[in-house]
Amino acid sequence: MTTAKFVEGPILRHILVMSSTAAVGISALFVVDLLDIFFLSLLGEIELAAAAGYASTISFFTTSIGIGLSIALGALVSKAVGAKNIELAKRLFLNSAIVTLITSVLVAIVVYIFIPELLALVGATGRTAELAESYLTILVPSLPFICLAMALGGALRAVGDAKLSMMSTLAGGGVNAVLDPIFIFTLSMGIEGAAAASVLARIAVFIISARGVVVKHKLLGRFSLLEFKQDLGVIFAIAAPAMLTNVATPIGNAVVTRAIADFGDSYVAGWAVVGRLIPVSFGMIFALSGAVGPIVGQNFGANEFERVRLSLTKAIQFCVVYVLAMSLLLFLLKDVIVSSFDMKGDAAELIVFFCQYIAVFFIFSGILFIANASFNNLGKAKYSTLFNVGKATIGTIPFVYFGAQWGGVYGVLIGQVIGAIIFGIIGIVCAYRLVDKISQQGLVSAGANKQLLEDDAINIDMVAAPSPMPGRTQMAQLDEEPLCKQLAEQETRK
Repeated sequence: MTTAKFVEGPILRHILVMSSTAAVGISALFVVDLLDIFFLSLLGEIELAAAAGYASTISFFTTSIGIGLSIALGALVSKAVGAKNIELAKRLFLNSAIVTLITSVLVAIVVYIFIPELLALVGATGRTAELAESYLTILVPSLPFICLAMALGGALRAVGDAKLSMMSTLAGGGVNAVLDPIFIFTLSMGIEGAAAASVLARIAVFIISARGVVVKHKLLGRFSLLEFKQDLGVIFAIAAPAMLTNVATPIGNAVVTRAIADFGDSYVAGWAVVGRLIPVSFGMIFALSGAVGPIVGQNFGANEFERVRLSLTKAIQFCVVYVLAMSLLLFLLKDVIVSSFDMKGDAAELIVFFCQYIAVFFIFSGILFIANASFNNLGKAKYSTLFNVGKATIGTIPFVYFGAQWGGVYGVLIGQVIGAIIFGIIGIVCAYRLVDKISQQGLVSAGANKQLLEDDAINIDMVAAPSPMPGRTQMAQLDEEPLCKQLAEQETRK
């Protein structure tokens, strides 16, 4: 039986368990991405590493759509679970998954058609562009599998089953790690082999996570077209801003890649290694943002607002300690990293500069991740969009541009860091103020929760939360929300 396990017990323990288990899975996949670069570097062509860098920029954009959709699914399901309304959790899961499938198919079609134009936009030219196009032509059609896999993983975390979510991604990483050398070297497929291995890995993650959601947790309800139409507004109230929020990050990354491309393919190759080194090194922080969401969501659904605030504080403390430790490790291993990937000249210098001076500032990116996770699960997904889009535009473009003018390729990285610092600090301050506002208003009744969430049309937490109000009054409030009408009618019939 699915229960709200995060509304009691030590917050830090929940954060550590959820983050560590998710990080193992996330790191497994990104380690394989790093191995892609390693294996391709053994082929002796700098263009291959650069092509992987350009391709990953486009791939990052497409998968960010799936991340946004998984955030919506996880936020809605966790709130329903926190409110002890499992039927609503099943309904929201199914309808959110259908939205994820439809959206990912449409995005895959559009991106596939415009692969050459997108690569040109990020600065890929000549043979490097051709190699990147070959990679994406194979990888992009598998987008629906990875988007659904991420959504299913969000559902598993929403019900507190971080272990199974971890196992699914671990399995995907294992498939990729085994098939990479076979396809790249044994079958002489080169960069196309790396792409093919990634496709099969995505399918593996989807199959395992789907089995967990459907068989183990029995979250798959019966489809109703009427309920689907009713839920679209609620789903997109989180999904639309969450997608915009997550798409903003690869857009900002594309700006940086384009700026680095002006200095040559060698720097882009170094940036490709850095781009895969970041999620491997800081996978725990990427996982932390996903771990905080369900914890905040369940406690919000249960009206435990002090625990919501404590969740933010503990997450930030963990983020700072972890990033400091990993940054020190990167500093000590910088020469080993360069030699392992056989990077020389400009590529090697870029990697060393990142490990020495830039990595430690990932603290501020992590803090913004935490703030955005809280916004998405407190019914203020638009705040998350505002900060991520702001960081990707006014927090990136001018800083990167002037950084390149004044400091060359290293100025590009410094400019990106400055924007992350500014938006990370402002974002977490706003997150705390939002939680304080909730606490001060004493939002412990269904009616108060409705007032807080009406801007985002997410009122699921009051559907099943205990209420001291008479039944007729409560039903009248529920009637004001399309999502809750049917449930209110069911309650009346009882």
